[in-house]
Amino acid sequence: MTTVDPTPASLPAALAEPALPVRRGWVALLAAANLGVWMAFFTPIQVLLPQQVGRIVPADKEAALALVTGLGALAAVIANPLAGALSDRTCLRLGGREFGRRHVWTAGGAVLGAAALALLAQQRTVVGVALAWVAAQVCFNAMLASLTAAVPDRVPVVQRGAVSGWVGIPQAFGLVLGVVLVTALVTGNAAGYLAVGAAVLLLALPFALLTTDDPLPRAHRPALRPGALLASMWVSPRRHPDFGWAWITRFLVQLGNALGTLYLLYFLTDEVGVADPEGGLLVLILLYTVGLAATAVVAGRLSDRSGRRKIFVIASGVVMAAATVLLAVAPVWPVVMGAALLLGAGYGVYLSVDAALITQVLPHATNRAKDLGVINIANSAPQVLGPAISAPIVVHLGGYPVLYAATAVVTLLGSALVVKIRSVP
Repeated sequence: MTTVDPTPASLPAALAEPALPVRRGWVALLAAANLGVWMAFFTPIQVLLPQQVGRIVPADKEAALALVTGLGALAAVIANPLAGALSDRTCLRLGGREFGRRHVWTAGGAVLGAAALALLAQQRTVVGVALAWVAAQVCFNAMLASLTAAVPDRVPVVQRGAVSGWVGIPQAFGLVLGVVLVTALVTGNAAGYLAVGAAVLLLALPFALLTTDDPLPRAHRPALRPGALLASMWVSPRRHPDFGWAWITRFLVQLGNALGTLYLLYFLTDEVGVADPEGGLLVLILLYTVGLAATAVVAGRLSDRSGRRKIFVIASGVVMAAATVLLAVAPVWPVVMGAALLLGAGYGVYLSVDAALITQVLPHATNRAKDLGVINIANSAPQVLGPAISAPIVVHLGGYPVLYAATAVVTLLGSALVVKIRSVP
């Protein structure tokens, strides 16, 4: 069973286990900040980068897009836990006033990330696109690390499923609003990047400026030596087996997600034969979002009330796998629309309940952002492996039917392995 460090009442507020329920206003501001960061992640990947890369190298767009997104995901793998570890150690004092350890990373990541998107908008080579996207990924992953830590920092366990549902919904809405923004409200690829950058600032800064961020007393700051910092990145699965299994289950489900979404625009064009693939993509995203929004908060609340997490995770994997099987066997527009709705419903359950489960197996209160950053490697690493696996499948090993069949298998396996976690029912 995983052993979680106790957090006695004598600990400072930044490290104590939260007991008071959070209010709706706080949840709304956190959700808005998450909406901004997910717009910044998903809109380029689904629309802007494929457009930009397709214009630069139309004959080799699949491989070039895989390179750009893979390098960006690799940067995310490194940046997220490192930024989380630095956030855990942040003791900031300016003008005699102490600041908290999270909001400076949220605000800084938003501002610098918006600047990176503006730089990305000007690139005309694959190398330039890749470098600018790496810079954006570093900034937005620093922002994500601090936002992710807000739930275990401030939300009691009995409220985490519902709050995780509300915070998770922006993952889908971010893509919907981002696609609408760059396809319907602004014209041109470069303007799309600038619009997304502006949206990040408008959505994220209010949370950083208007909510409480408890300062960390220097006496409680973990060591900031490079060796100790690097050593802290390793969380022993032998000492903390539940954390290890949580990481593996998250990795496999997200690998399935990476396999199934990277070439979605090309799938609609080349396999389904949609006349307007960008419009079709927007329809699928809307259906996916409806499914996700319908289940995320409901499943989170049911999980909170029952105290059970694992059964919801398993059920969500079955639903998501069924949706990808439909894409594999019947790539026609009506079936694809139904699969998008089903996939969103399954992912909504997974998103809220698995996020709550993970906060209950974190090994150390002093390293919440770093430990969640390690978990976030399980979100980012599949974006590195996904292109390396999906590109040869699509080009050489059977095309999209094989790709979506593999997606179903990986997703089902990932959700089933949650039974290995012992400390959470």
